[in-house]
Amino acid sequence: MTITNTMKYSPLNIGRIIVWSLFAVVLIVAPIIFNKGASLSLLSQMGTLMIFALSYNMLLGQGGMLSFGHAVYSGLGAYFAIHAMNLASGGKIWMPVALIPLVGGIAGMFFGALFGYVTTKKSGTTFSMITLGIVELVFACSLMFPAFFGGEGGISSNRVYGQPFFGLTYGPQIQVYYLIAFWLFISTIGMFAFTQTPLGRIINAVRDNPERVEFIGYDTQWARYLTLILSGFFAGISGGLSAINFEIVTAENVSAIRSGGVLLFAFIGGVGFFFGPMIGAILGVFLTVMLSDFTNAWQLYLGVFFILIVMYAPFGIAGIIMLNLRVAKFGKFKRIWPSLVAVCLAGLLLLFGTVIAVEMMYHLTLESVNGTQKKLFGVTVDTAAAMPWIFTVALLAIGTFLFVKTKKVFQQAWGEVNTEIEEQIRRGVA
Repeated sequence: MTITNTMKYSPLNIGRIIVWSLFAVVLIVAPIIFNKGASLSLLSQMGTLMIFALSYNMLLGQGGMLSFGHAVYSGLGAYFAIHAMNLASGGKIWMPVALIPLVGGIAGMFFGALFGYVTTKKSGTTFSMITLGIVELVFACSLMFPAFFGGEGGISSNRVYGQPFFGLTYGPQIQVYYLIAFWLFISTIGMFAFTQTPLGRIINAVRDNPERVEFIGYDTQWARYLTLILSGFFAGISGGLSAINFEIVTAENVSAIRSGGVLLFAFIGGVGFFFGPMIGAILGVFLTVMLSDFTNAWQLYLGVFFILIVMYAPFGIAGIIMLNLRVAKFGKFKRIWPSLVAVCLAGLLLLFGTVIAVEMMYHLTLESVNGTQKKLFGVTVDTAAAMPWIFTVALLAIGTFLFVKTKKVFQQAWGEVNTEIEEQIRRGVA
């Protein structure tokens, strides 16, 4: 008898360890740095939206499944989570606040298995239309069954109940933030680990070439179905955290508007990259929550920003970052940075003029009953006077001229550098 003992050793992935450690450090120190006003509330919203966007990216980015109804899983998870909070606060069940997101996750997984069995039987446009129908169905049910959904007023709760756990009552917002940060870290690790599994690799193949996947013997519908179930689980966790954070869940949580929002933010961040939706979530909170406090035209800015991303950066903000990192990796960034800085400065000047024009137009057409005076960037201007408009038009003209001129120089430098990189890669492969 021959006994063979084979030992394999794989070196530690130091780079990955550093990245995850930095991510944990950022989550820990973020509330220490951003500690003014409503910063904690905004950070908490960013955390829950990050989990939601990452779970959506499991469908769109990794599986190529364009869903218009992903809010169903986070919203229903939020409803079950807030009912669990009410039952626990009434002493009917034992459920600490820290485990409430798990209730939402299990609910999201259950409805993912229920609805996913129907939706994943089809792919492409048909899948998208079915998910849109389901989210409208659930939204209608939220108004038809007030006993569970609470009608238009929703269901409210109080997250402070029971005995403090290690001194944590989850009354102060800082404690809620760190609870969200903990679940964000765990969920991000779980969703990244999914990308390294055989199912994660197969769903990538289903996205790229479903016919070939079926040819080699895999069931594409089953792969989509399992991915949607797991995605629903993490979406439900984000819903449970949202219920804890806001202490109320309404029909808006299961609406098509919320589903469209997560699609918008994931695409802006970059669905082709794992960290892209996280960037999109941060920008999403900034554009919808912070910006809305300063201007009534925030929806216009959001729409224009999304159009620009679709037209000029279809891989999202993450794609822009990775393309520039590739240029830097090949040691050619010094050839493009002067033209890059020039086009960015010209773009900022054009943006400045555009914002002034939009804000004056909004005030003149919608708020002029309260007077034509408006404060812009610390300066009070009369939106009905000629001089502010002459200045704005001149600013737009100069910004447009400089942007067009610098854009041509940048495009030429960018094209030359990337052509050289592609040639260098081909020589390396050969």
